[in-house]
Parts: sequence; structure tokens; C-alpha cells
Amino acid sequence: MSVPTILFAPKNLLHAMNIGSVGQLHYQLSPDELTRQSVERGEGHLSEKGALVISTGKFTGRSPKDKFIVKDEITENTIDWNDINQPIEEKYFTGLYKKMLAYTEGKELWIRDAYACADPAYRLNIRIANEDPASNMFAYNMFLRPEKNELENFVPEWHILHLPSFNADPAEDGTRQGNFTLVSFKHKTILIGGSAYTGEIKKGIFSILNYVLPHEKNVLSMHCSANVGKDGDTAIFFGLSGTGKTTLSADPSRKLIGDDEHGWTDNTVFNFEGGCYAKTIDLDAEKEPDIFNAIRPGALVENVTFFEGTNKIDFASKAITENTRVSYPISFIDHAIHPSIGPVPKNIFLLTADAYGILPPVSKLTPEQAMYQFISGYTAKVAGTEEGVKEPKPAFSACFGAPFLPLHPARYAEMLGEKIRKHQVNVWMVNTGWTGGPYGVGSRIKLAYTRAIITAALEGKLDNVEYEPHEVFGMMMPRECPGVPSEVLNPQNTWSDRDEYTKKAKDLAAAFVKNFKKFESLTSAAILAAAPIAE
Repeated sequence: MSVPTILFAPKNLLHAMNIGSVGQLHYQLSPDELTRQSVERGEGHLSEKGALVISTGKFTGRSPKDKFIVKDEITENTIDWNDINQPIEEKYFTGLYKKMLAYTEGKELWIRDAYACADPAYRLNIRIANEDPASNMFAYNMFLRPEKNELENFVPEWHILHLPSFNADPAEDGTRQGNFTLVSFKHKTILIGGSAYTGEIKKGIFSILNYVLPHEKNVLSMHCSANVGKDGDTAIFFGLSGTGKTTLSADPSRKLIGDDEHGWTDNTVFNFEGGCYAKTIDLDAEKEPDIFNAIRPGALVENVTFFEGTNKIDFASKAITENTRVSYPISFIDHAIHPSIGPVPKNIFLLTADAYGILPPVSKLTPEQAMYQFISGYTAKVAGTEEGVKEPKPAFSACFGAPFLPLHPARYAEMLGEKIRKHQVNVWMVNTGWTGGPYGVGSRIKLAYTRAIITAALEGKLDNVEYEPHEVFGMMMPRECPGVPSEVLNPQNTWSDRDEYTKKAKDLAAAFVKNFKKFESLTSAAILAAAPIAE
């Protein structure tokens, strides 16, 4: 057997993971070493900027239908069981764990100790075992990194076993197909097999934090970005893909706390992660310089292609997938704050890209409206141009992160409402989508206007202006905003037919009401009263 390349390895390393005889064990390797190994093994290539470029094979995104939570005495009555939080019996978890451990015998493994949650009071120690160096590099980038002197006595609370080349037998193992993600809160272990898509690792830990923190620690977990100004004013940005969450939170005049996952305590907002996992499709150096400049040695780029005959990345290419990604340590962002912690927020922005052109560019919400919109998690996606189809489609994702919420959305919304009231937080809904009509008729709201809106809200310049209520959705729209033409602030004014606008607004309201029916049973009357008027 080869000599393991263990550096500063804890004495309980193998015992804690129940791993037996492996061909070679690599512990806590540096990004340079992991990059070199990936290239030498033929599993990756270097870009012209020195970033490691890999393919994740068959799966280029998460597979939510193949994620299961073990239903046992801990989870039976606490998980919001649904088509996202799918139950699986403990016997299948136990059986797969034994099979996966047996599969590792004689093979190389890359082990990493890391942790989640930048606030030390909520730190969650993690030990991850990967069967390839690139996935271990992803864990280095995305989780928080212990200091060298912390490793000898490192005690993991959760384990992740990640074997992309191991496939389950659905008939025997209780899975839907060969790939799977299994989460056991009893055994504090995540099993991932059959998929090399690294996002399964990141979102596995996010999902368990979305259970542990609200349920056990009374901390609100959030799928959002966050930054902080020079005066200590934290801002939080919620929003689904395409709404501008990353772009708008990456303000060079403010310090970035994090771009995706955070917790909100009585005193702090803290990042769960130690890195960023950004989309790279159509990446442009001028529009998103932070991400573009982060693609350098130490970054891991997934599923992109090179311009022919070069190692220069073609960011416009969708040859493999539209979901091209890069992971990198948050320290690659010049204006990131360290540690990734800020005070409680003064402003919350709910971002939506309303392709119907109904919602105003900015509106101020009551706590109840904020909770209703938070649970709804609305945006609208353009269907595309295939066969001439250009109609927008509404998209709702509870709490702007439905696939990762083990508890009922009302639990997170009630916590949000309590914190909004306690800390007197301003909540704004910002439409980064269309104005003057729906997609195909109107135009996209100018990014310059949206940036001006965010700046005005952060600087208190919307505190003393006049407001008017939206006729259907009820939120309050400012009559003026520095840097934004007054005529666009009320979307009805931008439509050529005001009656048609009202009709379409009620159609959108009806979609909200229909979507919300599945949440009504556990939602308070005050939140339900904040629904838009559909008739």
C-alpha cells in the first residue's frame, strides 16, 4: 500500500469516518497541490489565467428529485415533508453507507477538515471525504478554513462522503436512480453518490443549517447576499437567479459579507461559507469584474469550453450547459470583509425580475407584506424564443430558496417578521425586470436606475418622500427617487393602456394567491391579509 500523504492529520481521522484500508489518503492538501493532481490525473486543465477547469460529467446541476432526508425519531415530526423534502427509511441510509465504505477500499481518498458559519458561536465542524482532488478543492474554496494549529484536535460534527463514481441500485437501495444525496440528522452524515456536480456538497450543508439553526439555535438562516457600509449598516439581498442578487450586492463602496448563505442572530449577520460559487455564463469583465478577476490560480471552473486551439475560456458557450460555474475563496474579492460578519441589517431588498412589467421598480413593504412576499419568493422567467414562444412564466420559490428548506416556510417567515419589527428594518421590493409593458413590449429597467434606487434606500433618501399605494399589490411606491425619472416609479404610468395594466396586474395577483394556497394552513391571518387583490 502506498504511503499516505497525511499532513497534521488528527489521530481519529480514519476511525471517525469508519474508513478502512485505502490505497492512499490525502489530507488537507493545498489548492496548488490539488490543481497539480487534477491535471496529472487527466481530470482537469489549466485556463490561460491559471484556474483549474473541470467537467462534472453527466450532471451539470443539482438533482433535487434524488435528494432524500432520513425519516427517523428526530425528523419525523419536524421536517416539512413534501416533493422536495423526500423521506427515506434509515435502513437504506445504513445500507448505502456500508456499500460506500466498502467501495473506498484500496482507492485514493482526499480528506478535508473545514467548518461552516463565520460566527464562532455557531461554528459547525465538517469532515469531507472525496474520491477526486477537484471536489476536495471545491470544499477548500467553499467552506471556512481552520488554522493549522486547530487541525490536530479537530472534532467534526458532520461528515460528508462524496463518491461520484459510486452508483446506487434503486431496487435495493431505495433511491430513484443511481445518483443520490442522502441526509441523516441522526448520524450527522451526508452521502453523495453518482454525481460529480460539486454544488451538491455546498447545498447539502446549507440544507442542514436551514434545519439546525432555526430549529435548535433560534437563528434565521437565509438564502441571500449581504454587504455592509462604512457606517456599519448591513444590507441583505434576497432574489432568485437572474434578479441581480450578486451584481447589486457587489458594491465596491461597501464590504461584502457573502454572496449566498447567511445566518441572522440577535446581534449579527454572518456568512455560512468561506467562498463564492458564481455563474459564469456570458461573464463580462466590465459588468462583473469581481467574478472575472477571481478566475485565477486557486479558482475551480466547471463545465466551460475553451476557444478552439487555446486555453482561453469561452464564457458565452453553452456547449456543455448554461449552468457554468466558478468557485473561489471569498478572499479573492478585494472588498470582502474578514471575518465574514456584520451587524444586524438596516435594509432588506427583495429582488424580482418581473417580466410582466407589473411590479414597481421599488416599493416599501410592511412587515406583513414582507413576510408574504418572502414566502412567495417570486420572479418571472422568459420562456425563450423557441417556436416563437415569448410569454413570461411566473416562478415562485418559497423564501427564495425552497429546495433547501427542511422546515415549513412559515417558520422562516415568522422569524424574519420578528426580526424586522424588533430592529425596525426597512424592507424594499425592487423590480429589476420590465417596465412599460411585459417582455416583448416593454423594456428592461435600466441597471443605472436600480443602482440609484439601492443607493437612495441605503442612504436614507427614501425615508421622507411621499408614497402612494399600488392599486393591486398594496405596497407603497415612492413618488420620487434621486437618479430615477418620477414617471417610471408607478408602473401603470409607463403602460400605453392603463386599463390593460390593471387587468394584467390582477392576473399576476391571482397567480400569487394560487401559489400561496399550499402555505395557508400554517400561515398567520396577518400574513394572509397582505395578499394582493386578485378580483
